[in-house]
Amino acid sequence: MKLTPSETQKLQDKVQLLKKEKNAVVLAHYYQEPAIKQVADFVGDSLELAKRAAQSQAEIIVFAGVHFMAETAKILNPQRKVLLPDLNAGCSLADSCEPKSFKKFIQQHPEHVVVTYINCSAEIKTMSDFVCTSSNAEKVINSIPMDKEIIFAPDKNLGDYLIQKTGREMLLWDGSCMVHEAFSIDKLLDLHKKYPSARIIAHPESERHILRAASYIGSTSGLIQHIAESDWNTFIVATEAGILYDMQKHFPDKTIIPAPAKENNSCACSECAYMKMNSLEKLYSCLKHETPEIILEQDIMKKAALPINRMLELSN
Repeated sequence: MKLTPSETQKLQDKVQLLKKEKNAVVLAHYYQEPAIKQVADFVGDSLELAKRAAQSQAEIIVFAGVHFMAETAKILNPQRKVLLPDLNAGCSLADSCEPKSFKKFIQQHPEHVVVTYINCSAEIKTMSDFVCTSSNAEKVINSIPMDKEIIFAPDKNLGDYLIQKTGREMLLWDGSCMVHEAFSIDKLLDLHKKYPSARIIAHPESERHILRAASYIGSTSGLIQHIAESDWNTFIVATEAGILYDMQKHFPDKTIIPAPAKENNSCACSECAYMKMNSLEKLYSCLKHETPEIILEQDIMKKAALPINRMLELSN
């Protein structure tokens, strides 16, 4: 049942009090619902949130995002308590890369450097030489010597984009994000005819035909930055619809239009059902009861921290 504005405010006030009482910090991804982002200490994309998690001095980290993000926070803070409002908040992209199958895949190509997108499980990260986000993937690929062959996983669309950008041949894992594969190129082009002055901007997890139509391709924070720096006033945005709230908040004088999805749904846009599993009520409950908690084996955290820290060093 949807909360009334009064109920929302009361719950947000309780969350703010609990944060102070428990020395807790709330990190929220851009794709979370507005009520959660309004009480978060920091809102960002995967790279920004990983940096914030690494810098955190709070006793409790509440990660309002999906499971792999909370795992990353735990890996970077093995001695701190990391909470996720809903443990079932997974990721279709992370699910597309199953550890046993991926281990077999890399064993078949032992000379390859393994680069994995941060949207994967902690176990996959233990098999990686580097982890990257969409913000720094190009930098990570370019840091690898030219004589080294590369495996890139799990996102084939981001991998394909990076091949075009860097000129490096890479062996791609066949994984993808259901949110970014949901955009309809036909509907997008029809929408652009309706708004001919609009610029199409897209996240690189989108399919190649969507990216070809875009005037700018970038990470979630990159898309926001592009709008901030652009003199253009109208944008069609091909990424998860949760970002529209932040774009409208920061740029009230600009017109922000969601790229249309193939299937008809409530907003005719593409939303991540996993991201939306978290709610303000669940956030309050997990902070109050300090559960559900992310628990990982020490050995997994130690191994997974190595490629994540390599990424963070490159990003500094």
